[in-house]
Amino acid sequence: MKKIKLIISSFLILTTLFPGSSYARTGELASKPDSAYLFSYATGKDNNHNGLHFAWSNDQENWHRIGPEHSFLRSDYGRWGSEKRMLSPYLTQTPDGLWHCYWTLNEYTETFAHAASADLIYWGRQSYDVKSYPVDPQHERCSIVLYDEPETGVIHKVAWKVIENLIAAKDRTVYKDRIYSETTGEDPVRFATLKPFDTKVIVNGQQKKPISDLLVGVFFEDINYAADGGLYAELIQNRDFEYTPADKEGHDPDWNSRTAWSLKGNNATFTIDSVQPIHPNNPHYAVLKTDRPGASLTNEGFDGIVLKAGDKYKFSVFARTLEGKNGKLQVHLTGKDGRIYAEGSTGGLSREWKKLNVTLAAKENVSDARLEITPAATGTIALDMISLFPEKTFRNRPNGLRADLAQAIADIHPRFVRFPGGCVAHGDGLDNIYRWKNTIGPLEARKPQRNLWGYHQTAGLGYFEYFQFCEDIGAEPVPVVAAGVPCQNSACKHLVGGGQQGGIPMSEMDAYVQEILDLIEYANGDVKTEWGRKRAEAGHPKPFNLKYIGIGNEDLITDLFEERFTMLFNAVKEKHPEITVIGTVGPYSEGTDYEEGWELANKLNIPMVDEHYYQKPGWFIHNQDYYDKYDRSKSKVYLGEYAAHLPGRPNNLETALAEALYMTALERNGDVVHMTSYAPLLAKEGHTQWNPDLIYFNNEEVKPTVGYYVQQLYGQHAGDEYLTSRVIVSENSDAVQKRVAASVVRDSRTNDLIVKLVNLLPVPTQTNIVLNDVPAIEGTAELITLTGKPDDKQAKPATGTVRISNDFDVDLPAYSFTLIRIKQNNTNLTKK
Repeated sequence: MKKIKLIISSFLILTTLFPGSSYARTGELASKPDSAYLFSYATGKDNNHNGLHFAWSNDQENWHRIGPEHSFLRSDYGRWGSEKRMLSPYLTQTPDGLWHCYWTLNEYTETFAHAASADLIYWGRQSYDVKSYPVDPQHERCSIVLYDEPETGVIHKVAWKVIENLIAAKDRTVYKDRIYSETTGEDPVRFATLKPFDTKVIVNGQQKKPISDLLVGVFFEDINYAADGGLYAELIQNRDFEYTPADKEGHDPDWNSRTAWSLKGNNATFTIDSVQPIHPNNPHYAVLKTDRPGASLTNEGFDGIVLKAGDKYKFSVFARTLEGKNGKLQVHLTGKDGRIYAEGSTGGLSREWKKLNVTLAAKENVSDARLEITPAATGTIALDMISLFPEKTFRNRPNGLRADLAQAIADIHPRFVRFPGGCVAHGDGLDNIYRWKNTIGPLEARKPQRNLWGYHQTAGLGYFEYFQFCEDIGAEPVPVVAAGVPCQNSACKHLVGGGQQGGIPMSEMDAYVQEILDLIEYANGDVKTEWGRKRAEAGHPKPFNLKYIGIGNEDLITDLFEERFTMLFNAVKEKHPEITVIGTVGPYSEGTDYEEGWELANKLNIPMVDEHYYQKPGWFIHNQDYYDKYDRSKSKVYLGEYAAHLPGRPNNLETALAEALYMTALERNGDVVHMTSYAPLLAKEGHTQWNPDLIYFNNEEVKPTVGYYVQQLYGQHAGDEYLTSRVIVSENSDAVQKRVAASVVRDSRTNDLIVKLVNLLPVPTQTNIVLNDVPAIEGTAELITLTGKPDDKQAKPATGTVRISNDFDVDLPAYSFTLIRIKQNNTNLTKK
């Protein structure tokens, strides 16, 4: 009965809030018709083709649009944005009452798409291999004028209830969009009369439950130059001469094997060749021909090369003499003015490929150095895999990570690291799927490839380095592999087969399944196994103790996907029952892929699913009960990608507090939500494809965001037991109560109690914390407060202390996140 009352109430709210809405207008009809005419179409205005729309009429003369901006079905074929088009949709109904929509994908693909629906509101899976579709002679396409705009579509006579439900669905969407779009910018009006108020948090030490100890982790994807030029410490750009115009969208001819390289000096030439390379996976190399001494091949690095006085840098190169004497190479690190900041020379070249090394010591600090390689003898030489690494990498690993960036990640205390993506994992088309075997072994044997985000991946940061990093920071490795299909947003030029509309041919799937089984052997196998031996040869004979593997990444849940995913899931389950497979339920918190993904998870009994959603701050405010409603007997949840997005995509205190507020609910639901990770993690200034991100950086600085500090506070102050708490706000206002939240957890390793409190309001609240059914507490506790103005991008946590007891007060500033850690000795707060 409560649910029915809620639905009726929501309709009353809708008609009150939107008195001019189509629902309000229809509700005013003196008597509702038994049936009416429904017109289905896809608007061609501004060539948007933005999904399936509806209009209704009683007489086929006066038509009423059901929300001009609202579409009930969108095509998911093609790359993000303009390629996802719905042309000339045709709607028909079969005798069983099921609705079918067919549409043209674009002007050049000679196939159609299809989706079906029982109610025209929820649509099932889309398919893109329809060669033709049935046309009902009684429902042929026709043209009508809607508000002075000619539109072409199909007219059906339907029961009035069908139209009424469409209108109600549209108005519910409009209502949700409005409340989810609430921002602090409206707070001066929304809370104009709000005064400082009181809050009480009552904690029940008897009512508690175990929660996941893996709740806070990180997700790494090579987006925004996160790897090459970022976390991967290599200082030379295009070290392998494998940049290609195809790396860039539209095939940029200026992005090629010579990018970042230039020739200094006269009487010299610099060309690219591919005859007798070091390794077939790296076919291109530089050929430098000099007629006089002094000519140099130079590299600009990634926006310059940063040197620190006194630090050492390891230079290496594969080289051979093609013509002339086998001389040495002079290596300099110079400024733009030609000043030398570090120098050295290699051993002599030979007629065969030979790796040469030299260590360079920086004399001074410099932010924009460049590398110069000068042959000591004239003639013609070949150069490849030209590398420069700081000696001081994270944990001083060879082929290691940039120390300050890696440390910033480690300081979150992540319990796991998901890698290598994201969309990068399943790639832009079948030939771009990320294959883990291409990223291990000697650097010269690794296979670089185009990055889906529009640049180049050297694969220097590969699976071995990912596993090693996880071990170094005490985090569980969570590799994600493609589910036999590429990214759902892959390019789909001229044929069906791009994007997730194509998959690895079934004739090749057995080999691909074995590839994933080999990955588990590489991580965990004995050194006597084929892939365990390769791990040992890389310097790690002990297993990496892999426990989790993700299969798929926010994929379209199609028949094609399900067939391949099921093969992979069953094979891992059979061969490695000790491994927890993480499935996928699409890129949104609702909709077709979410519903179909969960249906598949229930069907296969998948132990965990990966949910993704990027939402407005208002969504996080109004959906704190999202996981309260989940069935605890079903699959557990990994919230693999999430973030609060404001217009303009800033990462500021408002977005950070919305996330902190929601994370109190994630801790409360830590029995079903086992892992979470904000996304994306890293972004290099001047090279971002996506905002906001958690950590921004340039060559010299690491710039954590306000959101970073929220993740860090949750990561450093995690618990594995949740204590039930009740928040009582003196202000009897739904808007106020939804913006105050609390979470209380215990860390069993230290027996500490951790209280997290969020106030997303423009006034402070004095908060009384009552700790019932816990041992007596008296003294002081650590108090950490993150506060400021909502648009503050520089806010940082401030640390202090607070007097505590089993009943104590703390002031929560306006727009703040407060954390109190109550340290205990081993005899206090014992579990009951």
